[in-house]
Amino acid sequence: MSLVALVVAVDLSFGKYLVKNILDTAVKYQEADNYSKQNSQVIASIADSILNVISVRLFSHQAHERHNFFQICKKRTIAERKLQWAYFCLWFIYGYSFDILQAVNLYFLIYDYQLNKIAIGDIALVLGINISIIEFLNHLTRNLTQFSTHFGKVSDALPILTTVPEIQDKKNAKELNLLSGKITFNNVSFSYEGRESLFQDFSVTINPCEKVGLVGCSGGGKSTFINLILRLFDVKKGNIQIDNQIVSEVTQSSLRQQISVIPQDPLLFHDTILANIIYGRLQSTIEEIMRAAKLAGIHDFIMTLPDQYGTTVGEKGIKLSGGERQRIIIARAFLKNAPILFLDEPTSQLDSITEKTIQMSLFKLMKNKTTITIAHRISTLLHMDRILVFNKGKIVQDGKHAELVSKQGLYKELWNAQIGCLNGKK
Repeated sequence: MSLVALVVAVDLSFGKYLVKNILDTAVKYQEADNYSKQNSQVIASIADSILNVISVRLFSHQAHERHNFFQICKKRTIAERKLQWAYFCLWFIYGYSFDILQAVNLYFLIYDYQLNKIAIGDIALVLGINISIIEFLNHLTRNLTQFSTHFGKVSDALPILTTVPEIQDKKNAKELNLLSGKITFNNVSFSYEGRESLFQDFSVTINPCEKVGLVGCSGGGKSTFINLILRLFDVKKGNIQIDNQIVSEVTQSSLRQQISVIPQDPLLFHDTILANIIYGRLQSTIEEIMRAAKLAGIHDFIMTLPDQYGTTVGEKGIKLSGGERQRIIIARAFLKNAPILFLDEPTSQLDSITEKTIQMSLFKLMKNKTTITIAHRISTLLHMDRILVFNKGKIVQDGKHAELVSKQGLYKELWNAQIGCLNGKK
């Protein structure tokens, strides 16, 4: 029995050393791709190629995509091979140590039996105990194999799960009490990390129920203006208020519940049309959903589909055209019916005829709401109460279309450029 104890001690000592190497290898296995520490690089590579299959075909880069995929697989294969070799060594040592243990035990048992020191029953007892111990060690090794695999995955995921979001509600944050929808920027300064300041001592007031359009060159700060109100970023200096309540001092949930947003890039859930529209207000009835769809000009199209509102739109809404996706997003905003409305190029993917139809619906949606609309097509903003012209984080012009187009400035340049394009001028 002392021999058994000795072999078990040696096995456990060696196993402890080998376990550390296996766990290190498992962690490296999960970090095989230097660009990402996610354990799904291969699947992500395939999904990315499929989602961008049109671009791959148009540029004839099938060979390039295959090469990138094989490179990712190669890294994973090398890491997998190292991990499996570590498992093999563990099983090999344990397997042969068992054979050696049984052989040595059997030798001494036969020797003692010949000297009449033990009986046949003693031999059976010792060999049975040996087998039980080895079965336990084998079971332990199998669990170790599974544990090391999961250990690598957990070690890879923990940094993501334990990351604290930068934008947090304050401990004493209150619910936003929306009264009229007045939005005020008070000496706001903001810059993206690692970049020059975009807004410096920026101040502007948007009155309750005012319809405001934002225009300007790309990178002028229009989208950032909206994102700061939504508190997707925190200002570096100054504050933003809604009805004299600082947005950083109210809960993010209550803030965003009061705002409907129609984004420029209309991405949908991989679900039905019904599920995507009802996301605007989960307690809605089917009648309310259909009414919102009619206002957005998408109901008639939905009714032509085989499953109608039960039609699955595919990942990111890939089964629908850009205009159809955008109208579903607009229907969602109609359903939410929040008192503040942000429109980021709401008709950018629609044809001119459909755009006019949607604009009529949007004007209904804007009624009695504080509305901010970003548009590169100035024709979208002709009926706004006010237009703010952005340039490099500053409002360089402020007024109605008729006023701005009659003055020299960036707005007139943008207007003339678009009119020139429409008239076929260079």
